[in-house]
Amino acid sequence: MRRREIFKSMALGGAAAALLAKKEASAQERVDRAARGAPSPKIRDISVIECQPQGVRLSVVKVTTDQAGLYGYGCATYTQRADLVKPAVEKYLKPLLVGRPADRIEDIWQMAYNSSYWRNAADLNNAMSGVDQALWDIKGRQAGLPVYQLLGGKAREAVDLYGHAGGAEIADVIASAKHYMSLGFRKVRVQVGVPGMSGYGAGKGAGRIPSLHDYPVFEREGAYRRAMALLDAARTQLGDEVELLHDAHERYTPTQAIRFAKDCEKFRLFFLEDVLSPEDISYFKLIRQQTTTPLAMGELFNSPHEWTPLIKDQLIDYMRMHVSQMGGLTPARKVAAMGELLNVRTAFHGPGDVSPIGHMAMIHLDISITNFGIQEYTEFNAATAEIFSGLPVMKDGYFYANETPGWGMEVNEAAAKKYPFDYKHPLNGGWGDIRLPDGQIIKQ
Repeated sequence: MRRREIFKSMALGGAAAALLAKKEASAQERVDRAARGAPSPKIRDISVIECQPQGVRLSVVKVTTDQAGLYGYGCATYTQRADLVKPAVEKYLKPLLVGRPADRIEDIWQMAYNSSYWRNAADLNNAMSGVDQALWDIKGRQAGLPVYQLLGGKAREAVDLYGHAGGAEIADVIASAKHYMSLGFRKVRVQVGVPGMSGYGAGKGAGRIPSLHDYPVFEREGAYRRAMALLDAARTQLGDEVELLHDAHERYTPTQAIRFAKDCEKFRLFFLEDVLSPEDISYFKLIRQQTTTPLAMGELFNSPHEWTPLIKDQLIDYMRMHVSQMGGLTPARKVAAMGELLNVRTAFHGPGDVSPIGHMAMIHLDISITNFGIQEYTEFNAATAEIFSGLPVMKDGYFYANETPGWGMEVNEAAAKKYPFDYKHPLNGGWGDIRLPDGQIIKQ
């Protein structure tokens, strides 16, 4: 074949390839147009999966659509009043939402929030949180993308974590902290028991201090001194390489809280958590004026009226709201955006009484925002892994988001039934009462 004919054949081949590519692009465009014009998935059913795989009662909402195989999961766990979540979802939200478009997440959230007239009830907030997270899971599955991609994509590769080091004695706490450091954790929360008192986040101290009653007892100044001794030992023995956190758990008076925060300055905490109760948050103005200790607050908040003034006036450094209680991903991402403008970072509440679905929802939000601060770490046991597939993966003190659509998780409902709720506790999950030596009830 002559050179001209070869070139002509090659040109014709190139033209044919270009024509084929154009036809394929047109076909894909028709598919895309059809997908954009497809009817929205409608909510067909809403149910609650209850389980207790590691001593804590978990409630997971499942929203099923009218499109085959399209559903989603959300965390609605409220372990202190666990039996209220299922009726709140199935008796109140389900009748309101069945038949509505599952892709109108913002509209559904606003409707559910306003439907009861009385806002911010804890049980309703948990129910809404579960539905909201499930709708985001559906949105991701429908798009074929992990949820963090719907939020703008990654702002970091993984989510930095802190572990919980606790014990009845200071030596036990130090040993626990060293264990977390050996796993790659760079930040550790330290809590110690107080001899003779009922503590929090640590083993109970031996014996009992004198009191005028037989209830669990707590005395503020004794706990204060014990906390300072712990922080001094932790900073001395663990060195400066690890960042320390401590939870005061709202048990001090406002003036004690100011002094506590000032005394913590020498330990250079990553943050001091819940140094005031929600009822005393106006005192944050005084604390902020007198100390440089970073402050975290919000785990007990369920109303914008609580967190908005603290963020707006830059009175805290870390917002600690409970995403599975504050209404779900929809309000959490809005508050995170507000915090970004005011340099208030996130440290959303992630203990054992958040299901793995809730943890994964937080991870997807954490990984997509620029004012992320830290995430609370929970280790999952074998029973939890039997129920929930796609658990968050921890490596070197980081959680990683799943790369599969939605949250990238599934729930084995048959396995969940093997670990049913335990209702034998006399308070049905409540915390009961802790009292000062004279018998006065104390906040917790």
